[in-house]
Amino acid sequence: MIAANNVTYRVGKKALFEDVNIKFTEGNCYGLIGANGAGKSTFLKILSGKLETSSGDIAITPGQRLSVLEQDHFKYDDFDVLDTVIAGNQRLYDIMKEKEAIYAKPDFSDEDGIRASELEGEFAEMNGWEAEADAESLLNGLGIEPEFHHEIMRNLDGSKKVKVLLARALFGNPDILLLDEPTNHLDLSAIEWLEEFLINFENTIIVVSHDRYFLNKVCTHTADIDYGKITLFAGNYDFWYESSQLIIQQRKEANKKKEEKIKELQEFISRFSANASKSKQATSRKRALEKIELDDIKPSSRKYPYVDFRPDREIGNEVLTVEKLSKTIDGVKVLDNISFTLGHDDKVAFVGANEKAITVLFRILMGELEPDEGNYKWGVTTSQAYFPKDYNKEFANDYTITEWLTGYSPVKDVTYVRGFLGRMLFPGEDGVKKVSVLSGGEKVRCLLSRMMISGANCLVLDEPTNHLDMESITALNNGLIKFKGVELFTCHDHQFVQTTANRIMEITEDGQLIDKMTTYDEYLESNVSAKKSIVYEADREDDDV
Repeated sequence: MIAANNVTYRVGKKALFEDVNIKFTEGNCYGLIGANGAGKSTFLKILSGKLETSSGDIAITPGQRLSVLEQDHFKYDDFDVLDTVIAGNQRLYDIMKEKEAIYAKPDFSDEDGIRASELEGEFAEMNGWEAEADAESLLNGLGIEPEFHHEIMRNLDGSKKVKVLLARALFGNPDILLLDEPTNHLDLSAIEWLEEFLINFENTIIVVSHDRYFLNKVCTHTADIDYGKITLFAGNYDFWYESSQLIIQQRKEANKKKEEKIKELQEFISRFSANASKSKQATSRKRALEKIELDDIKPSSRKYPYVDFRPDREIGNEVLTVEKLSKTIDGVKVLDNISFTLGHDDKVAFVGANEKAITVLFRILMGELEPDEGNYKWGVTTSQAYFPKDYNKEFANDYTITEWLTGYSPVKDVTYVRGFLGRMLFPGEDGVKKVSVLSGGEKVRCLLSRMMISGANCLVLDEPTNHLDMESITALNNGLIKFKGVELFTCHDHQFVQTTANRIMEITEDGQLIDKMTTYDEYLESNVSAKKSIVYEADREDDDV
């Protein structure tokens, strides 16, 4: 159990949290939600002891071990992968290293023997003999192949480092598990594995995530940060959303009835206060009026952008034809003889672990790379807007936000441009901010503004939900559902893919294309069925032998 007791945390004079009292108990998974800047990551740091409270305290059941998903991807660059994971249980790792040092001594003394015996006993109690196997199992589940298990961390790419740090947090069955955005940079199969792991985890989990499907699947409770308070709801994200909306609606309806009653009493008092025969009734109504208090319905800190892609031109029947496209990058063939044709109603989600191949394909289709073999052709009625995976170069300049977007606008009018910025939560004063100093989420909203102002009828989006908060993801999701054009996109948000795509294309590890006219859930189900069939056939062959 971990609890916050009267916790207040101030940044300068502003209280981010005030008098927070909340208890997280064993066997439950708590989704910590709130708008960007509400303090989700800060609260996790307070719970972990990395930040001191301004007042109040954090209480943890004595003897319980707390594990945190590290955010510094370079912290363990000098360690090998397996050691990094096992060191997630620091005491166990220290015992292993002390044992190794003792046994390596050339002059092994009686005192060394006694100490080694003590360490062996504690090591056995902590299931130390299974440590390497458990660490390897976590790495395998998250998609880190065995050949990387003894690699030095600095030699791994960013996505693999994220998975190793996640395995480190999960290692050794911690009593309390704090996870800040654990699905970031994970492929869909790794997210699916993590979901099952957390569902079966029997201790306390507190998780921050922008993935609605993930929160719905793993969370038993939702802790909502808003108005500087944390309110606990029993149930997952969807239950919280419905409950919170119902509470607001009930308060508004109650206030409406109170306002009607106030008006009725005021009219009576005004009409009869000077009437001697009804003065007692008027006085009585004055007392009743004084007792009526309207509920204070504070505006939420959550803000939803307005994402609306409107094509300037209706798309024709010929959209995109790709024929025998191949591309080799750094000696690896990432695309191998890819062919497909798009129709005017296609909304295609590209999935699979080969994310590099998807990015390369999108860059070829947008004219940023040339294929080694094959060709592609966009239809004459099409126009394209692109959301790149790596967009930092787009903002490496001294333009203000308004100047930057005006450069891409067909209408060179500041009022027109600011209308699009306003929809994406950039008020008038934000228009003079330099694009070079924007946060990740702000840059994404700028890029979405650019796509909207383009009037394109074909949208190509490479992981557009990274750095967005839940409200912006929801708005983008709804905007793409309503869009009357063609979409090619890749995204790690399950609900986003399921509700948007009507066609799934998987690029395999060897660069081959699997094309299915289906929803994402149906695609996943067919994959599960195929795997079961393979296992069944293998078992039959074993029986025959």
